[in-house]
Amino acid sequence: MKQTYLALFLLFTMAIASCRKSGNDIDIKTYDTNQIRDYVAANGLSAMKRDTVGGDTSGVYYQITRQGNGTVLNYDTRIVYVYSVKSLDGKFLVTDTIATSALGIVRGYDFVGLMMPKGLMMAIHNVMKNKGTAARVLVPSRLAYGRSGLTIGVNRLPGNESLDYTINVLNDDDQASMAAYDDLSIRKYCTANNININSYTKTASGLYVKINQAGTGTTAITATSTANLQYIGLLLNGTSFGGDDSATGAAFDMQSVVAGFREGLIGTSAGAKVDLLIPSRLAYGLQNRTTTNAAGQTVVVIPNLSCLRYGINVMSVTN
Repeated sequence: MKQTYLALFLLFTMAIASCRKSGNDIDIKTYDTNQIRDYVAANGLSAMKRDTVGGDTSGVYYQITRQGNGTVLNYDTRIVYVYSVKSLDGKFLVTDTIATSALGIVRGYDFVGLMMPKGLMMAIHNVMKNKGTAARVLVPSRLAYGRSGLTIGVNRLPGNESLDYTINVLNDDDQASMAAYDDLSIRKYCTANNININSYTKTASGLYVKINQAGTGTTAITATSTANLQYIGLLLNGTSFGGDDSATGAAFDMQSVVAGFREGLIGTSAGAKVDLLIPSRLAYGLQNRTTTNAAGQTVVVIPNLSCLRYGINVMSVTN
């Protein structure tokens, strides 16, 4: 008798499981469509269009806010991008504050064909078309994270939730465009943190330098100097990626540091106190700077496209 009950229970469980909606079920398509249409109407997004590449509709809605004219976006094109994303109910939110996440979650450097989720990849390829394009994209749940949803840090996206993306594919072939992004990042950081950007001197390269105290040493830093520095390095979200406050400071070979760091210190001497805001292209650019933790795992310390802030005390200089 127990075996009979067990068999019936298993059959009932299988029947229930077979009734669950799948991402390919027409019902989920209808659900997604209704959800997105209601969202569009409620938020006055009348300029939204449906992706109809190939004569059919993917279910993705989009609005081009700036059409770029850079390289055509094929699946094997590597792109620099920044984005914000939220669920249509607003409960799930990952946003690029320009000061960006320490993990680089909301921006990246990747191939179009490897972009996730699938709906975002389709929108970039099908409707954004060129580097330099910015768009707002509504991705149906079946082309987002489906029934499983997604967890990022403390954010939890439940299953069957469509997503609202604001995405900007930067034109990394155009140095002026990248310089403008860096400058916007730094200015937004200063505004958000009540920093008077006008108290800094902006150099021709786009570096911001503030001399808080002039040096009193007799030897000035050159491009080939070694300088002992007390310093703290910060991402623009406030995360520290390194520092040294010891009595002698850490030794830096000016030939080995990033361009913005070197430029900001040349001409200073022992006793100088300097604050630097370094554009990403004068720091580590499109590359992640990583380290290995105690568990042997590779950890990103400075994500790509990171503008950096340094507070520096010059302790001594050797030429």
